[in-house]
Amino acid sequence: MTTHQGSCHCGRVAFEVDGDIDSGLSCNCSMCQRKGSLLWFVPRAQLRVTAGEDALATYTFNRHVIRHRFCPTCGIHPFGEGTDPKGNAIAAINLRCLTDIELDTVPVHHYDGRSK
Repeated sequence: MTTHQGSCHCGRVAFEVDGDIDSGLSCNCSMCQRKGSLLWFVPRAQLRVTAGEDALATYTFNRHVIRHRFCPTCGIHPFGEGTDPKGNAIAAINLRCLTDIELDTVPVHHYDGRSK
C-alpha cells in the first residue's frame, strides 16, 4: 500500500492517505461540478491530517451527511468525510490535491449525482 501526500493550495492543511489509486470519480452534483474535484474513496482510518486539522472548515448541504472539508484561507477542498452504505467511516480524497500522482494515468468514472 502506498502513502500519498496532499495539501490545500496554501499548505495550511496537509494530509497523508494510504492506498493504491485504482480510479477517480467525477460527479456532476451541484457541489462537485462547481469544485471540479476528482474523488477517490478510502476508509477514513487511512487518512491522516498532518497539518491544519484545527484550521479545516466544514460545509454540509442537502441531507447533511457528507462533511465537505476545506481550507478557509485558500478555499481548496482536499477531502470530504462521511459513511458508506454499510455505516463505515469513509473519506473522499480530492485526487487533484495529491502531490505525487499523474492525474492523466488515473481512470475516471463518471457519476450522475445531479439526478440523485
